[in-house]
Formats: sequence, structure tokens, C-alpha cells
Amino acid sequence: MLRLAALFLLLVAGPTLAQAPAATPPAATPPAATPPAATTPAVDPVVARVDGEPVLLSEVTAMARALPEELRNAPPQMVYPLIIDQIVTTRAIVAAARRAGLDREPDVRARIRRAEEQELAQALIAREIASRVDEAAVRARYDREITGRPAEEEVRARHVLVATEAEARDALREIQGGADFAAVATRRSSGPGAQTGGDLGFFKRGDLVPEFAEAAFALQPGQVSPAPVRTNFGWHIIRVEERRRAAPPAFEEVRDTIRQQMFEGEVNAFVERLRSAATVERFNLDGGPVRPTDTAEPPPPAGPPARGPAPRR
Repeated sequence: MLRLAALFLLLVAGPTLAQAPAATPPAATPPAATPPAATTPAVDPVVARVDGEPVLLSEVTAMARALPEELRNAPPQMVYPLIIDQIVTTRAIVAAARRAGLDREPDVRARIRRAEEQELAQALIAREIASRVDEAAVRARYDREITGRPAEEEVRARHVLVATEAEARDALREIQGGADFAAVATRRSSGPGAQTGGDLGFFKRGDLVPEFAEAAFALQPGQVSPAPVRTNFGWHIIRVEERRRAAPPAFEEVRDTIRQQMFEGEVNAFVERLRSAATVERFNLDGGPVRPTDTAEPPPPAGPPARGPAPRR
């Protein structure tokens, strides 16, 4: 597990961590430093300093929560020293960049501004939407839209898929003559279905293309389509194996899907409300006023003046 954590942080921090000495963890406590003179641990102790600037345990904990699941489950005394090294390295690099004046360069400031805008937008959306898409709201939508839904019919079918109608009719004659359907599908079908004897498993009417679904749902178990069925995939001979009525999915099966759908819907509505309330002015790509007949293109990037042909001597 320590190797896995080190590998992840090396990918994030670059070669600097590779040279950091391995930390020796205490026997039973995480590596959070406790001030020597304190009799009780601080609420948010300082675990390192970089040029006098403190690194707090809360910062380390926040980075730990962002790790992949297998690393979040690792003992803190294994992961935290590496995270602290990552923070120390980043702080040292940022301090050097500020001393070099990079934080005052226009292109750097523009990138910082874009990053700040993205973080603020995400924070606002998370704060506004999180309370609306909690477990109770997801359960209520499930009860409203799925619990009372009637059982939907499904069929389990096999098919022989070939490229031409002539091939399909040859396969149908062979099956009508007594050949095993799965054996014919294995021998004649194109695509991955040949490996399973053409078995498609159970499906609902809306799961497959309309031409195939209409033909399949018209058959009873054991029946074979009387003629080839054409779809955009080719020509099919279909045999229905079973029919059943499927109960609605359990809440646990669809919880994440419902949550995602609700979240996307709430975000779209929230963003649209904000856009509608904002005062927006639009201009041409050259900065001029917009006119219905305009086809303005953005101005070319600034650069050195173009040179003409060399003068003749």
C-alpha cells in the first residue's frame, strides 16, 4: 500500500518526491505534529513550515480525501508524510515563482483568474444543488417514477446475423429442416453473437432497433421468424427462447443513475436562471457591434511585422 501511495504522489509531484527520505511512522499515532509545550493536541495543528508559512493538518486531510479510494483506505501514518512532502514541495516552488515575479505576468494572471472562476462556479453549484439532490429527494423520485410502474415485458432471443438476404434464407431453410438454431448461428453469424450461439439475452422492446424488436415480440417461445428481418446491421433470423414480465429495478440498482439525472437537471435549471438574470452584451469577434449581416472574424494574433522579399542587388 505504501508503494501505491508513493507512486500516486510521484505522478502528482514529479521527481522531487523521489528524492525525499522515507518517513518513519510512529508506532500507533498518525504523524500529525504536536507542539512540544502543549498539554493537549491543537484543533488544527501545524505539521510543517515552509519559509515560515504553516502547513496545517486540515490541508493534509483535505488532500487525503481527494486520493483514489484504495489510497484513502491506507493508514494515515503511511500516506500523510508523502502528502506533507507534496505540499512542502509545491509551497517552495510557488514561493520561488512569486519571487521571480511570475504572479504579475499577464498570461499567468489570466490563467489564475480562469482557475478562480472555475472554482467559484463549482463551489456555488455544489452549495446550491447538494441540498436538493440528497438521499430523500432521490428516493422520492424513485417512488414517483419507478415504484408504481407496471412490469415491462421482456423476451430472450437468439439470432443469425448475415450480410445478405440470400444468406439469411439459406440459414432459415437449414433451421426449418431441423438444424439446431444455436449451431447454425455459431457457424453462419457475423459479429460477436456467433460465440454465444446468437444468444442476445433478455431485452425490452425499446432496447433494440424497431424492426428487430417488432419481429421478436411477435413470436412465442420456440418460434422462429418466418422470413428474414432486415435492419441496418444486416439480415436476421430470430428465435424467441423465453418471455417474461420484468419487475421495476430495486432502488439500489438505479440510485446513482437517478442522482446523476437529478443533479444534471438541477444544474441546467440553476445555470439558466443565472444567465437569464445577468445583463449580457455581445460583440463581434473583432470587438465591433453586432449587425445581422456581419461575418467578422477575430483579428490575427499580434506578432512581428511581415517581411517583404529581399531587395535585389
